[in-house]
Amino acid sequence: MSSNKATIREGTIEEVVKISNQIPEFDSPYGREEYLKRLDGKKYLIAIAKVENELAGFKVGYDKFGNTSFYTWMGGVLPRFRKMGLAKALAGFQEQFAVEEGFDSVILKTRNRHKNMLHFAISSGFGIVGLEHRPEQSENRILLKKQLK
Repeated sequence: MSSNKATIREGTIEEVVKISNQIPEFDSPYGREEYLKRLDGKKYLIAIAKVENELAGFKVGYDKFGNTSFYTWMGGVLPRFRKMGLAKALAGFQEQFAVEEGFDSVILKTRNRHKNMLHFAISSGFGIVGLEHRPEQSENRILLKKQLK
């Protein structure tokens, strides 16, 4: 999938870690080991966005629940590449994969403080299905789900 000078393709954990370390919203980005642990033995997709051959963003999802829901776990776009539609393109690439692999919904969890992610999810057809309370309100986890079929 490509638009303008952007390309979305399958990628690697190494590319994800490299991008993650440059995203300011990630306080302590996961390293290679955490990705290996979460994805081991699971059906998963690592989607990478590149702009003019430069890494620009990613989205990682996997079969966390062992049912018909695909879990979109981590994702982000580097600040200088935002407002180009990359997050939407990455999500579309991931949803296409999920449908092709037999999933009927996508689930994500985000923190209350990540307002842009909440807005993006809701505007992309996700609905809030749960809340995990934390002592600090900004750290509450919001669970969202989108039906694909």
